[in-house]
Amino acid sequence: MTYLELITKKGKGIVDDLKKVLGGIRTGRPSPALLEDLKVSYYEQMVPIKQVGSIGVQPPRELFIQVWDKAAIPGIVKAIESSSLNVSANIDGNNVRIFLPELSQERRDELVKHVKKVTEEHRIEVRHVRDEAMKLVEELFDSGELSEDRKFKAKEEVQKEVEKLNGMIEEAVSKKIQEISE
Repeated sequence: MTYLELITKKGKGIVDDLKKVLGGIRTGRPSPALLEDLKVSYYEQMVPIKQVGSIGVQPPRELFIQVWDKAAIPGIVKAIESSSLNVSANIDGNNVRIFLPELSQERRDELVKHVKKVTEEHRIEVRHVRDEAMKLVEELFDSGELSEDRKFKAKEEVQKEVEKLNGMIEEAVSKKIQEISE
């Protein structure tokens, strides 16, 4: 694996993971991503909610889960009520309904802090990947596979890729913070 493939593949994975994590953070609008990865006890196995029912949005602030097997309903309710969402679930036949109350300003501030913390963790991962790629460039130079000019060019390419990744991270975060603030 070349230094550029290393930073591109791992960097894309980091950005994708960040977007997935941000998708699970509650905003003023309901999103199926809030619930889909919550683990539910279903026939003595822990499975994501998205494997036991389909999740839908009912504007303005309600989510519903159309459960495929009634036996999963108690597990779903328990998983939702014990999650960090601080909401309660209502059973309506084969559906579970979740009403999301309006976010208080204090809660919005907490969510923004959480988003920034998660983002910083992902930026640190990008820096580790950059260091890994730079180390690989140095090893290639030391073994004689890269000339000195090519080494500096390679380091510039790695840095450009890191800047591109950081731009993607910043874009995702600013979008999420804007959603929280709405």
